[in-house]
Amino acid sequence: MPEAVHVASGKVREIYALDDDRLQLVASDRISTFDVILPTPIPDKGRVLTGMSAFWFARTRELVPNHLLGLGDDGRTTICRRLEMLPVELVVRGYLSGSGWADYQASGSVCGHALPTGLRESERLPGPIVTPATKAEAGHDLNITEAEAAALCGSEAYLGARDAALALYAFATAHAESRGIILADTKFEFGVDRDGVVTLGDEALTPDSSRLWPADSYALGGPQPSFDKQFVRDYCLSTGWDRTYPGPEVPDEVVAGTRARYIDAFERLTEVPFERYLSDPKVVL
Repeated sequence: MPEAVHVASGKVREIYALDDDRLQLVASDRISTFDVILPTPIPDKGRVLTGMSAFWFARTRELVPNHLLGLGDDGRTTICRRLEMLPVELVVRGYLSGSGWADYQASGSVCGHALPTGLRESERLPGPIVTPATKAEAGHDLNITEAEAAALCGSEAYLGARDAALALYAFATAHAESRGIILADTKFEFGVDRDGVVTLGDEALTPDSSRLWPADSYALGGPQPSFDKQFVRDYCLSTGWDRTYPGPEVPDEVVAGTRARYIDAFERLTEVPFERYLSDPKVVL
C-alpha cells in the first residue's frame, strides 16, 4: 500500500490520501456536541462508528452506491473511494425531536415542511421528512430548506441524494425496529463519483449521526432515553455550558455510560459481539 498522506482532520476522523482514487479514514475517539469537540474522548468510540458504518454500507449498496472499499485490522480505518462531496448534509426525520421539535414549537413546521397541528415531542411523523443543513467549517451547521439545498447542490444531484436518503432510512428503520430500536432520525452525507453518480460517503446510521431510542421504553410527549450521544449532550448542558468552544470536561461516569450506550447499539444492530469485532473487524461485512 502506498504511503498515506494526511490531508484533513474532521471532528472525529483523520483523512489521508492513498492515491488519486482512494482515501483512508481513521475514526478517533473524539466526541463533539453542538459541533464543539469535547476535551474528553470516549474509548472505542471510533471503532463503534467504523464497524457500524461498514455494517450498513455492506447491506445497503444495492439501494445506493457507497464509498467503502475495505476495513483496516485496527477496527478504526476505512479505505474508501474519493468523492466530490455535496455541500449539505441530509437529515431524515421520522420522529419529532431535537431541533425539529424546537422548530415545530416555534413555527408549526420543520425546515419548510408544514406539519399537522397538535403533534407532541417524540411523536412519529405522518411520513419521514428530509431536512438539509449546511456543513460549517467552523461553528454550527445551519438548517436550510430543500429549495436552498437544491440550489447549492444542483437539482439533479440533490434529488438523487434525497431519494437515496429516504430509501436508506426506510431500510434501516425496519432493521432497527426488528432489533428493538427506534431510528428517530439520522444524518447522511453524499458525494458524486467520477461518473457523476450520487454515492453515500462519510459514516452511516451510527450513534454519532442518529437518534436511536430503545423501543421498549418509548413514551410519547417528552425526550427519550437513547443509545446515542444525547447522554453526553445532556451532561454538558447540565453544567450551564453555552454551547461554544471550549466544551466541558466529561467525568468518568459519563464517559463510561456513553461508551456502554454506543457498544449496546453496535451489538443490537449488528448482532455481532463487540469483542468479536475487535478481533476481526471484517465480521461486519
